[in-house]
Amino acid sequence: MKIELNGKKALVTGSSGGIGQAIAQGLAEAGAEVVLHGRDAGKLARAAQEIAARVPGARLGTVQADLATADGAASICAAHPDVDILVNNAGYFAPKSFTEITDDDWQYMMDVNVMSGVRLSRYYLPRLLAANWGRIVFLSSESALQIPAEMIHYGVSKTALLGVSRGLAELTAGTGVTVNAVLPGPTRSEGVASFFAELAQAQGVPQAQMERDFIAQNRPSSLLRRLATVEEVANMVVYACSTQASATNGAALRVDGGVVRSIA
Repeated sequence: MKIELNGKKALVTGSSGGIGQAIAQGLAEAGAEVVLHGRDAGKLARAAQEIAARVPGARLGTVQADLATADGAASICAAHPDVDILVNNAGYFAPKSFTEITDDDWQYMMDVNVMSGVRLSRYYLPRLLAANWGRIVFLSSESALQIPAEMIHYGVSKTALLGVSRGLAELTAGTGVTVNAVLPGPTRSEGVASFFAELAQAQGVPQAQMERDFIAQNRPSSLLRRLATVEEVANMVVYACSTQASATNGAALRVDGGVVRSIA
């Protein structure tokens, strides 16, 4: 299968590193014009430079905005009013005991992980429907199905994305627009790698051992038995954005390494 997205424009939020950057690179490799998004101008510029070096001829743009706010989402829409592909990847995780998660913590988690995608989709979906072709992908998580006790607010935010994604898909019936969610399992993104590096240093063990121990102790159902790579997750997202994925709509696509014990 050769995925070609020539003539398509994609916006990938949270793409100044990690899974988002890998998605942006994958879409650029498929021929799409890609707009990278981030909050830090320096990281955003470096991500664009890295992709340009790896994908000769890549057509790239950048947009800096804080998607935790309505104004941030509005500024992106104003800068890039027309896209064919929207990948709602922006998000974060924050391990914290449930009794210590404040109202402000809950609100910020929902603003970043849920409302960022809601606001952008509310703007772009009508335009995709008018064009009768488009792709919207939400990055959820296996934590949406197996809420982690160590960060319940994160799991709840990712569950909410499944509801938003499926609901929006219902609005696309009979059109060339699809809306899907991708559910990564534990993935070695920059944030996760930093998290494990800090734990490893605190406990005086190698980071690789810390990662293996985490999977064994906290995700024992994993069939992969390791952290996924960002490229492995990006591959699924790029497929969901392709013309070949036209019959995949309203789906929750797991790239969780078999963590979720389910046959559906």
